[in-house]
Amino acid sequence: MSRPPPLPALDAPPSPPLPSAFSLKSSVSPLMLLTDRTVRLVTLGCKVNQYETQLVKEAFEQNGFREAAEAEPADVCVVNTCTVTSQGDADSRQIIRRLARENPGTKTIVMGCYATRAPEEIRELPGVFEVVTDKRELPDVLYREGVRDIPSGISRFDGHRRAYLKVQDGCLLRCTYCIIPQVRPRLTSRPPEQIEDEVRRLIDRGYQEIVISGIHVGHYGVETTRGKSGLPPFRLWHLLRRLDAIPGDWRMRLSSIEANEVDEDFFRAAADCEHLCPQFHPALQSGSDGVLTRMRRRYRVAAFLNKLNRIREILPNVAYSTDVIVGFPGETDAEFEETLETCRQARFMKIHAFPFSPRRGTPAATLPDPVPPNVRKQRMQTLTDLEKRLARDYYEGQVGRSVEVMIERILPGGWASGTDRTYAPVTIPGTQSDRGTLVRGTAVAVRPDGLEAIR
Repeated sequence: MSRPPPLPALDAPPSPPLPSAFSLKSSVSPLMLLTDRTVRLVTLGCKVNQYETQLVKEAFEQNGFREAAEAEPADVCVVNTCTVTSQGDADSRQIIRRLARENPGTKTIVMGCYATRAPEEIRELPGVFEVVTDKRELPDVLYREGVRDIPSGISRFDGHRRAYLKVQDGCLLRCTYCIIPQVRPRLTSRPPEQIEDEVRRLIDRGYQEIVISGIHVGHYGVETTRGKSGLPPFRLWHLLRRLDAIPGDWRMRLSSIEANEVDEDFFRAAADCEHLCPQFHPALQSGSDGVLTRMRRRYRVAAFLNKLNRIREILPNVAYSTDVIVGFPGETDAEFEETLETCRQARFMKIHAFPFSPRRGTPAATLPDPVPPNVRKQRMQTLTDLEKRLARDYYEGQVGRSVEVMIERILPGGWASGTDRTYAPVTIPGTQSDRGTLVRGTAVAVRPDGLEAIR
């Protein structure tokens, strides 16, 4: 067999990404083609938004709608917006205007975080019929369009080999750079029995990796006992244990977790759950205590590293990814060096680095001492270089180990690519029949873009 070709870019790891627009597409059944009402759905932003759009899509389908074909005008358009950055707002407006041009007379329903933050801005855009400022209003809005019933969960995740499952909504934190607590302030956790039913349904449909997602996953279950006596707590680690009892050849992964929210109960569950992938995404944001204070984060570097080391004690092969904001207002050269050293000590396999971008409406947007753009750019490159070295160090430690690869792409020459349980990119021999399945093998070499394995 020839050497494998270069590995293409994989799907973004399960962490909050910068906004990006895409249209959810799926095959249309012959029965659906008999309907005459069409819907087009467009999503911007995070995996939670993608999940919510999939739920809305299945609701339309169950009530007699079909998804509009590529060049076919749609009777109803749904745009799920993002407002993490001002660019997310701009992208949302651009898409709404484009849908109005391409679908004359359409009714555009706009939902998502931008709709919650600035509904009046959106109502002025062409074609906008309804603006959903609160997700609890969505059933009433869809009812007016003929959608009488909304499913309690999804049965598939179109366009993806792994399924993202929303278990929780809302965030109570007040990090100075983040707008999300202002637009999703209400903590809501889904009932565990509903989540379990959804996981079983997805597994029955052939999904072998389920990613547990939410706006703040570590807050799962917090509101169910807050201020209430007599109710036993049911937290994230309880949920993981319950889902782990579901039999079958499948695995689950956490999209993200705050390091200061994991405790000994979580550690024991992580060690005991055979389906849980040993890969976690604790968002660092900065490795400097001074910057963390200005960010209003709830931990300091020493405590953060202690939690990561505690997990390593029970899961020696664990992999960590993280988020880092570069060039936060007032960040000095010394503070940036502290971040680099923290990343080295944490031994991250993947670092999602973002240059600071002031978000109007957040305290950080008014902080003094902005870092010049050229300095932010230089620091971004330095952190990227460090990430490559740390990733290679991790990959080298995996050579000779068993791998379990979710096959996402088929490559030329009899090769396939995907991700291991640790979310390490892997190329391994494979065919079309392997796509979307778990393939097992042994890592034999390090490549610039991940691992090479044999079966």
